[in-house]
Amino acid sequence: MTYPAHFESDVVLRNGRTLRVRPIRVEDRTSLLDLYSGMSPDSLHSRFFDSRTPDAALVSSPTDVDYDSDFGVVGEMGGGLAGVAHYFRSHRNPRVAEVAFAIADSAQGCGIGTHLLHKLAQVARTHDIDEFSAEVLSENQKMLDVFLCSGFDVKSRSSDGAIHVSFPIAATGESGDRAAERSLKAAYASMQSIFEPRSIAVVGASRTPGQIGRTILTNLRSAQYTGALYAVNPNATDIDGVPCVASLRDIDGPLDLAVIAVSAQHVESVVDDCVAKGVNAAVVISAGFAETGEEGREAERRLVEKARASGMRVVGPNCMGVINTDPAFSMHATFTPIFPPRGNVAMSSQSGALGLAILDYARTLNIGFSTFISVGNKADVSGNDLIQYWAEDPHTDVMLLYLESFGNPRKFGEIARRVARRKPIVAVKAGRSKAGARAASSHTGAIASSDAIVGDLFRQAGIIRTDTLEELFDVAALLANQPLPQGRRIAIVTNAGGPGILAADACEANGIELAQLSPATTEALRAFLPAAASVANPVDMIASATPDYYRRSVKLVLEDESVDVVMIIYIPVNAAAAAEVSEVIRECAGDSRGKTLVATFMSALGTPSALTPVPSFPFPERAVNALARATRYAEWRRRPVGVPTDFSDLDHAAMRNVIDSKIAAGGGWLDAAGVHALLDAARIAAARFEPVTTVFDAVAAAMRIGFPVVLKAQGLELLHKTESDAVRLNLQDEREVREAFVDLQSRLGTKMSGAIVQQMIGGGVELMVGSTEDPTFGQVIVVGAGGTMVELLSDVAFRIHPLMDLDAEDMLREVRVWKLLEGFRGAKPADVRAVSEVLLRVSALLEICPEVRELDINPLKALEDRAVVLDARIRVAAALPAAPSRRIAY
Repeated sequence: MTYPAHFESDVVLRNGRTLRVRPIRVEDRTSLLDLYSGMSPDSLHSRFFDSRTPDAALVSSPTDVDYDSDFGVVGEMGGGLAGVAHYFRSHRNPRVAEVAFAIADSAQGCGIGTHLLHKLAQVARTHDIDEFSAEVLSENQKMLDVFLCSGFDVKSRSSDGAIHVSFPIAATGESGDRAAERSLKAAYASMQSIFEPRSIAVVGASRTPGQIGRTILTNLRSAQYTGALYAVNPNATDIDGVPCVASLRDIDGPLDLAVIAVSAQHVESVVDDCVAKGVNAAVVISAGFAETGEEGREAERRLVEKARASGMRVVGPNCMGVINTDPAFSMHATFTPIFPPRGNVAMSSQSGALGLAILDYARTLNIGFSTFISVGNKADVSGNDLIQYWAEDPHTDVMLLYLESFGNPRKFGEIARRVARRKPIVAVKAGRSKAGARAASSHTGAIASSDAIVGDLFRQAGIIRTDTLEELFDVAALLANQPLPQGRRIAIVTNAGGPGILAADACEANGIELAQLSPATTEALRAFLPAAASVANPVDMIASATPDYYRRSVKLVLEDESVDVVMIIYIPVNAAAAAEVSEVIRECAGDSRGKTLVATFMSALGTPSALTPVPSFPFPERAVNALARATRYAEWRRRPVGVPTDFSDLDHAAMRNVIDSKIAAGGGWLDAAGVHALLDAARIAAARFEPVTTVFDAVAAAMRIGFPVVLKAQGLELLHKTESDAVRLNLQDEREVREAFVDLQSRLGTKMSGAIVQQMIGGGVELMVGSTEDPTFGQVIVVGAGGTMVELLSDVAFRIHPLMDLDAEDMLREVRVWKLLEGFRGAKPADVRAVSEVLLRVSALLEICPEVRELDINPLKALEDRAVVLDARIRVAAALPAAPSRRIAY
C-alpha cells in the first residue's frame, strides 16, 4: 500500500507541547536509530525484553512496513522522534494484532504512548483488525497505565514476569470520553500561560505614549496586573516605572507570556528569543502576516513551526490581545482603553477592531467578562483550544464566539458537542454570503452552501447561533444571569396591553407557548387586580399597576406549575415607580423556583441597574428571541448523548479493494459495478441490476431480473440522466426493453457506452443521501428530498462526518420531506430506521475510505419495510497529506 498520509495529525500534549503523529516511513530509519540510541538500557529492556543494542532494536522495529498487516506510527517533537509504536497482525488470527511501543526517556509521562495507541487503533480498525494484544514487563507500570487508562476494555494475565494484555479496539463511549477528558486537560494546561501568566514581558514597549506596545504596558499597570512585569526595549532601562531590558534573553527567571508589538519583519527574531528563553506563550499583536498574501503566510508558517518545536503556544498574529478580570491576575494585555467589569462570560473575537466595539457595547448592557481574547489569524490558538480552556475555567459560565473562519471544523464540532453539555456556547458567524459556495458536478455538491453547513454544524454540536452581535449579547445576558428554561411555557405580566400582544405574537413565531394559567392562579389575580385588568395570559394589570401589583402577580405565576418562564413588561409611569418595580423584580428573582425571568423596560432611560440579575430588553421581541434560543439549547442539553455506531458486518477488505483499484487507475468516478460493490461492502441495499452493452444482453438481463424493469444509459457524459433523457421506467416486457435500448442508443450515440437494467421499485418516498468534501468543513453528509427536484427544492440537512447515532434521525426531522416519511394524507409511513441506518453506514464508509470525495445516492427509495438505493455515483481521489495547521488537544 502507498503511504497513508490521511492518518497524519498534530496533537497537544498535557505539558502544552505539540506532537506530530504520522505513519512511519522508510526514511525514518536514521531518526529511529537516534531515538533508540538516546534511550537508557532499562528503557530498551522494557521494550525488547533483552539487552540489545540500538542497531539490533531496528530489526524488531522496522521502518519498512506494508501499511496493512504491519503498521508503524511515530511521534515527532522538537525536530526528532519522541516515540514509535507498531502493530503486527497475527498469522493465527488475522483479526488480532500485537502492539509494541518505545518512548524517549525525556518524553515519558506526557501522554505520547496514549496518542500512539489510539492512532494505531484508528488505523487497525480500517484494516479488519478487531483486537490488540501486548506483552509488558510487570515492572513497566507506565506502559501498563497507558493500556489500563485507554478507555478500552483491557483484560490481563500474568506469566513468567510479564503481563499479557488484550482488548477490543472498537471505538466505545468510554474510550471517547477518556480521549475528550485528556483533550480538555491538555488544552487547559497549555492555555494557562496565556490567561493566567505569573510573568509578562511586553516586547516593543516604547517610551512614546500612544504607541501600541506602550499602551499595552500602561493598561497592564492600570489594571494592577499582579505578576512580574517587564518591558523589552533596547533603548531604555525603565518605562513608566516598569523595568526594561534589551532582549527577552536578559530577563532573570522564568517567563510565562510575551506580548509582541513590533513590526512584522522583527517578529520572527523575537520568537527566536522566546524559544531561547523558554517562554511558554506569546501574543503576537503585530499585523503583516497571512492576511497580507503569500509572503505573509510563509512568514506566519515559519513563526508557528518554531513555536511548536519548542512547545510554545501563540495567539494571533494580527490580534488585539488578552484580558483576564480575575483579581488574582487583573491582566489587561490589549491596546483597548476598556477593561470590562468582572463577570462569568468569556469571549473570543477573530476581529481585533470589532473587539474594541464589543467591549464597549457589553459594558452598556452590564455584562461582565471572566476573560476576553482576540485571536486574529488563529495561526495556532483557535476556538478549539479556547472552549476547552473555558470548559475547565471555574470563572466562566457562558462562552461567546465571533467567528470569521474555522481551523479544524470536525474537531471543533466534536469538542463543542461535549463542552456544550456543560456550558453554553453562543456564536455569531460572519460571512453568510454565497461566496463560500463551490461549483460541483453532483447534486450533493451543488446544494452544499457553506452557511447552511455552518448552521447544521452548530445545531449538531449544541451551539447557539445568532445572526447579529446584538442577538449574541441578548442571549449572553440571559444565560449569564438566569437558569435555563425548564420548558416552552411562558407567562407574560405587563402594565400595557400592546407590548403584551407583541410579546405573545413573538412567542408564537418562535415556538414559545403561552402557558394556560391554572384556575387557582387566575382567581388569586382577580382578587386584587382592578376589574379592567385581564387575568388571562398575558396578564395585563393596566397602566395604573403598582409595584405591589407586580410583586403579587409575578409571585403567583411563578408558583403556577404550568409556567416555565415569566416575562415582565413595564412601561414606566414615573421614575420613582420604575425604581420600585425594578426592586420588586429583583426580589422575585431571588425566589423564582428555578424558573427563568426576563424583563422588558420600555423606556428611553434604558435598563435600571437594580434589575440585575434579571436581564432586561428594550423591546419584547428581543427578549423572546433570546428566550427561544435558550429554550432550544436547554432542550438539546436534556436529550440523550449520541454515541458512535459500530457496524460489525462491514467488509473492510472489499471496500479498500474497490478504492485502491480506482486510485491505482488515477481515481475519478466509479463505474456502476464499482459503485454497487462499494455499497454492497458497506451493506447498503441497492436494487438488483445488471450492466449490459447490447440490446440482446439487455433483454436477457431483464428476463433474469423480472419485469417490470428500468433501463438507464451509461456514459461519462451522462452525469444527470434525467436531464439527458437517458432513463426508461416501468418496462413491462421484452419488446419494451428492446425498443427502449434502441431508442436510447440512436439518440445518445457515442455518449452511451452501455446501460444497466435494474429492478423497478415503485411507491415509497424518494430521498437524496450523499456526502461531499467541503474545502472548509471536510466530509459533510447530507440528506433531503430526492428525485429530479432536489436542487430546486433545496430541502436538505447537513452534518459533519462522522455521525453519531442520534444525528441521522435528527437530520430527517429537519427536512420537510419528513412529513412524507411519517405518512402523509393516509399514506403508510416509511421505514425511518432503515433510512437512518443508510446515513450511518455512509458515515462508516467514509471513515474506512476517506478517498471518497463525493457520494450521491439519488434516489434512495424509502419503503414501508426497507430503504433501497436506485441510483448512485461515487467519486474517489487519493487522500491528501494532513496539513500541519491547527493543533488538536487530546
